[in-house]
Order: sequence, then structure tokens, then C-alpha cells
Amino acid sequence: MRKPALQLAAVLSMIAATLSIPVAAQGEPIRVAEFVADCQLSHRLPDDPIVLPNLAGASHSHDFFGNHSTNARSTQQSLEGQTGNCDPAVDISSYWVPTMYRNDTEIAPTGITFYYLGEGVNNPAGIQPTPYGLKIVAGNAKATGDADSIARWSCLHAGHVNPSKNFVECPAGTMLETYLDFPQCWNGRDLDSADHKSHMSYPVAGGCPSSHPVPVPKLRMVLRYPVNGNPAGLRLSSGTGQTMHGDFFNVWPRAEMERRVRNCLNVVMKCDHAGNHG
Repeated sequence: MRKPALQLAAVLSMIAATLSIPVAAQGEPIRVAEFVADCQLSHRLPDDPIVLPNLAGASHSHDFFGNHSTNARSTQQSLEGQTGNCDPAVDISSYWVPTMYRNDTEIAPTGITFYYLGEGVNNPAGIQPTPYGLKIVAGNAKATGDADSIARWSCLHAGHVNPSKNFVECPAGTMLETYLDFPQCWNGRDLDSADHKSHMSYPVAGGCPSSHPVPVPKLRMVLRYPVNGNPAGLRLSSGTGQTMHGDFFNVWPRAEMERRVRNCLNVVMKCDHAGNHG
């Protein structure tokens, strides 16, 4: 006769397989801690209010998502009280990435999701709300090869295509997909820094370094482009696919960010767009 624990594990595995729920090695379903914002392309400008503030037209072209008002002169104060196009509507933060082209034709992403995750650190209960007004940059707009790039490109629903730091060839019927993970350890003092990166750090071995002791939600930016087939002619406004980078200017209402971190990430629960879990 099978032991009760083994019988329970088998039942859990069978249920998880039916519902497409990940299962841990010991048979327990993996708990996911996240809340999300699904956004759309708002506008396109050669501006970058973090790296090149107040210099309209000085940047390569960016696709902006979320807050409709974002431009080179955007500040925390100017973004407040504006409208955006994210679901949930309460998120009026600004997100942007370099524009994609095939030859000289602009290609807009058709699926844009920003995941706020409770992973990356060993103690999700210790994750703090993302500070209001925090600016974060991920990726390297000046990357010249794989070694100085954190970009990741793959094909949606085509897991057999190996991911790459540059564009990949996706089968017909699939789409080109990229994601960036933003640093999630904050120094506890600065909302920005001279190089726009030093105030943030990535975790090391599941913990935040002493120089950046405050864990905040791990922001993962996922973009899907209506592109497949030979990637010849594809480029970003910043260069090759290796130069993929993303910027984030946090204008989530403080109370909403705090509620979602407390109800979703600290207790390791997957929440809906309203920030509620079942």
C-alpha cells in the first residue's frame, strides 16, 4: 500500500497537471507571488526623462506605455494626476523601451505586461513597497555584444527555439517576445542616481547586498511583437537586440502599491488586476 504522503503528492501532481499549475519536487503546487499591469502603447517620442531630462528630441526613439503625459520634461509632480492606459487604471506609472523597426518601418508591441514579482529574494515577507517616484533603468542601450547585455529574446509558444540576447527566428504563427528583469534592491535613500543605476542593485544569492538593503518588488517587463520569420532587417532605435533596455518611473498611488505588496507578495499569493487574490 502506498503511504498517505505519496498518495497526496500523486493527487496534487495530477490536479496540477490538469490545471497547468507548476509543481515543486515534493509534490506541492508552487505558490506564485505577483500582481500585474497590462498596458498599451501610449505614444512615441525621441525623449528620455530619466537619462536625458529636459532635452526634448535628444534621445533615440522610445515607445511609451502607461502615463499619457510622459515626455522629456516629466517629473514626479507632472505625472501625478494624469491618465494612463494600463489595467489597472490606478497605475499611472510610466514605462518605456526603444522603438523596434524592420528596416525603416516602426513595429509596435501588441502585448505589454509588467509583472511585479515576489521572487528573487529568499524572504518575500520582507519586500517593501516600491518608493513613490523611484526611477529604475534595466539593460544596456550601448551593448556591443552578449557579454554586456541582459536582454532576452524568445518566441511565444515556441519553447523549442533557444532564447538569445539578440533577435531570434520565430516560426510562423508565433511572435517575437522579450523580457527584462529590473534590479530590485534599493539603497534606501535615493530615488535616482547620477548614472541612473547605482541606487539600485540585483540580489546576490537570494539576498540584497548591504549597500542596497531594501528589497522591493521585482519588476519584469514582457513585450510581444507581431514578428516572426527571418529577423533580417530588425533593429531597435538603440541598435541590435542586445541593446534592449527599459525605464520605469513609479507613480503608483502609495496606498495601492502598499496594499498589493502586503496582500500579494508578502504572503506569496497571485493577485488579479484589482490586487485581490482568491
